[in-house]
Amino acid sequence: MSVIKRPDDMQRITNVELAEKFIEEQVALVKEQVGNKKVLLALSGGVDSSVVAALLIKAIGKQLICVHVNHGLMRKGESELVVKVFGKELDANLVYVEAEDRFLDLLKDVADPETKRKIIGGEFIRVFEEEARKLTDVEFLAQGTIYPDIIESKGVKAHHNVGGLPEDFAFELVEPVKLLYKDEVRVVGDALGLPHEMVYRQPFPGPGLGVRCLGAITKDRLHALREADAILREEFDNCGLAGKVWQYFIAVPDFKSVGVRDGKRYVGWPAIIRAVNTEDAMTATIEEIPYEVLKKITDRITHEVEGINRVVYDLTPKPIGTIEWE
Repeated sequence: MSVIKRPDDMQRITNVELAEKFIEEQVALVKEQVGNKKVLLALSGGVDSSVVAALLIKAIGKQLICVHVNHGLMRKGESELVVKVFGKELDANLVYVEAEDRFLDLLKDVADPETKRKIIGGEFIRVFEEEARKLTDVEFLAQGTIYPDIIESKGVKAHHNVGGLPEDFAFELVEPVKLLYKDEVRVVGDALGLPHEMVYRQPFPGPGLGVRCLGAITKDRLHALREADAILREEFDNCGLAGKVWQYFIAVPDFKSVGVRDGKRYVGWPAIIRAVNTEDAMTATIEEIPYEVLKKITDRITHEVEGINRVVYDLTPKPIGTIEWE
């Protein structure tokens, strides 16, 4: 397979005018490639798949079928945002699959991180395959492949987002942003009118909160994690840190400690704050969060989130600690 290479003279997309020119070019190319056939897209709600979805809706409208699988491991409000933006505002041909119980049943009592990843990834493919088999006349599979994906994989990136589909799914790929870097994809997303919180969404692991709810996942601990993470994100937005920190999140381990609430013994989980900056994700430094911000986050999480009675801040850079805990 020949390696796809970004042309040396390709101008970096840095403003809305260049983004609009790119969109116009891609709309024409997609129309030429697809014709009147249908296109299938796994829409996670992440930056890349969302930008591809919006671009293809502009090009081919209802010929695009977006499948959003809510595996119950999304951050607070993310699936709702996908439905709002694509199902309502953009009037997309959106298939929404509520699969939380299905995933959590498979993950019950599974503590090993790699096993959790395999279960989540494998079941996502099965759910997507089930939805795909319900459709007819679909000849194309759209993907949010971007240029760093191609560089990292030396061009071998077939089925990047939904890898592992059966061989009888003979789709032709549609990858309109495959020559763009992440910052360019965001500029294009802005030009397409997508919400800021979607375009500038921070990196999120494929297994979602499944690798931040440490150890064997339980529904109550997953709920506590989701609520605590939402508070962290809200407070980072309020104090201006959201735009300065590359990645920030909460992890909740599978052990408890004793605490006190309303004068009574209160046993709960700790919430671990992770906030790092990086250029390439190979190394990472720790963001210095002002004490008053940490104090407010701690106060809110311990008072508003049932089941959490401590908040700690992970000060470990990479190396030696990885960015994610699992």
